[in-house]
Amino acid sequence: MDGMLSQEEIDALTGGASASSASVTESTKTLTDAERDAVGEIANINMGTAATTLSTLLDTKVTITTPRVSYVTMNELSKQYDRPCVFIHISYIDGIDGNNILILKEQDVKIITDLMMGGDGSNVDGELTELHLSAISEAMNQMMGSAATSLSSMLEKKVDISPPSASLVDLNDTIEDASIASFLDDQVVQIAFDMKIGELVDSQIMQLYPFDFARDLYTKFMGNNDTAAAESSQAAPAPQPEAAPQMQQPVAPQPQQPTMDMNMAQPQMQQPAMGMNMQPQMQQPYMMPAQNVNVQPAQFQTFNPGISPLLQQENIDLIMDVPLEVTVELGRSNKSIKEILDFAPGTILELDKLAGEPVDVLVNGKYVAKGEVVVIEENFGIRLVEITK
Repeated sequence: MDGMLSQEEIDALTGGASASSASVTESTKTLTDAERDAVGEIANINMGTAATTLSTLLDTKVTITTPRVSYVTMNELSKQYDRPCVFIHISYIDGIDGNNILILKEQDVKIITDLMMGGDGSNVDGELTELHLSAISEAMNQMMGSAATSLSSMLEKKVDISPPSASLVDLNDTIEDASIASFLDDQVVQIAFDMKIGELVDSQIMQLYPFDFARDLYTKFMGNNDTAAAESSQAAPAPQPEAAPQMQQPVAPQPQQPTMDMNMAQPQMQQPAMGMNMQPQMQQPYMMPAQNVNVQPAQFQTFNPGISPLLQQENIDLIMDVPLEVTVELGRSNKSIKEILDFAPGTILELDKLAGEPVDVLVNGKYVAKGEVVVIEENFGIRLVEITK
């Protein structure tokens, strides 16, 4: 009566507004079926390329299955994934504006880094260190770099990423990395894969996409496909005008056969007959020699083993001016790195040659002669004493 609203009416109004806002938020935090399929297909191609790169890096077979696309919140993620786990933050800097997070289990990271360092994947004891995080960042850099190249081919534009950063995250604790924390404030798109690395790993990895990034991927992917389809449809009718003259060319001789309208098969049979008249002319070059055959034994030049074509004067002159490197090797010695580091002025290096023994003469690294050291005025020289054959 006094124009004021009761508490029940206020609650009803505020509750209705909240419900309306919630419905709007819900509609913006889902993807259409087409968007889900496109994002899944893009992720499937990218991770297939990344798996090939990781397999080459680890020298071990890596298999990644078809992705499963869903939605997840931070609370739901903490319940379904191991704790702690490794978050790899990947940012796109060219071609696409956005970022995503790749999540790996701590045990899987230890196995991957051990294989990268030349181990057999069994050295997984102890805590995850900065060395592990640095190694997995480099592995993900190569994996996602190859995935970006694959994405470039799909979108027909350059796509590049910044070096990924890895961090150990306990999903039950507060995330210290501000970029990751803001990323997971709300519901995100989850793309899960099953991953096998030889007989060592049978696990799961996942990617997290913001909804805006997923929709942007879909828009660029479909826009590129629409452009390709439009170009294909415009180019398709072009050959049709050229096909008509090709079909009309054999029809031109028909006016020369006006009397054969009762049986059209006869001129078709007569046309090969015209060709038969040409066959004797085509066969004459092959038949005529058979009438006068002159058979003679093959004649070859006399082979003189004393003359080698490689030693003929006219051939050797072509390479007379080619410079060659002549090296005289006094001897050799094998030393360890420790012994070499101990070298100092005055150190005597003992060689495997005896005093007075002939030294080796090499031309372009190939041993050709032996010689003895002589002194010519103030220079050393070599007197050749033996030439190898």
